[in-house]
Amino acid sequence: MPDYRLYCLDGDGHIGLADWIDAADDGQAIKKAHELRPDAYRCEIWHKTRLVARLNHLGEVVQRFDA
Repeated sequence: MPDYRLYCLDGDGHIGLADWIDAADDGQAIKKAHELRPDAYRCEIWHKTRLVARLNHLGEVVQRFDA
């Protein structure tokens, strides 16, 4: 399984916390990110050096970057 990173940002855009996510693909990583941090203000999901998606405070994808 690919390793994904979840970075949750504070109001100034700085990383407030980070978590590893094991997921089979981007879609599963997005789903797991919201389950892991449902109360986060804003998050980014990364697969290695590729930005996968940005999520808002509701866990909704506001921007997705396809491979």
